[in-house]
Amino acid sequence: MTKEKAQQRRDQLAKMRAQQRAKDRRGAMLMWGAGGLVIVLLVGLVGFYLVRQAQLTNLDAAISKKYEGSQHVWEAVKYEENPPIGGPHNNLWQQCDIYDKPIHNEHGVHSLEHGAVWITYRSDLPKAQVDKIKEIASSTGQQDFMLVSPVQDLPSPIVASSWGHQLKFASLEEERLAAFIKKFQNGPDTPEPGATCGGQYAVTTTADQAPLPPEPQPEATATPSVQPSAQPSAEASASPSPSESR
Repeated sequence: MTKEKAQQRRDQLAKMRAQQRAKDRRGAMLMWGAGGLVIVLLVGLVGFYLVRQAQLTNLDAAISKKYEGSQHVWEAVKYEENPPIGGPHNNLWQQCDIYDKPIHNEHGVHSLEHGAVWITYRSDLPKAQVDKIKEIASSTGQQDFMLVSPVQDLPSPIVASSWGHQLKFASLEEERLAAFIKKFQNGPDTPEPGATCGGQYAVTTTADQAPLPPEPQPEATATPSVQPSAQPSAEASASPSPSESR
């Protein structure tokens, strides 16, 4: 009888151990299953984020066109694009900055030649979007090569331009605008990389404050009487050479 009880205890212990092993296996399977589910979810979320970011920063809609640089003129220029993205331009460039009034295209194009990105917007764009554009221009890319201004008869509410490249926006898309700045500011198509977007030859006035500067006359070279912001000084009268214009 004692042997039978001992066998029963051994059988009961073996049964309990088998049940425990089965329970442990179920727990492990649940743990691995939950871990695998978490990994799948994380991979899915990362994939979704990357796809979403690719969509938000896609620049396929940007137009590109080849323009020859260093075509400096004094007269007004009729451009194909509005705002222009290349071609002949004034001997003086626009000081890279944020302007609340339109500037002369001829000065803006010269800034593009030096590597600037020019963000333009319609004058009736909501103030909140204008403020956001200014914020982006002040915090994205190289601020010394950012130009912002309203433009008359703009084909889209917002337009981002660099030398030879342009992207139109029906409304403000912060990620896409930042991507344009990152790609094209001082990009490989910049005719004069390393040139300044400021300096003594830079124009700081808007179109309503000063007309395009006339071509300086030879006799004026001895007695400069105006500031570069309104008219070219005597130093600029002969059109700055490539080394001077930088």
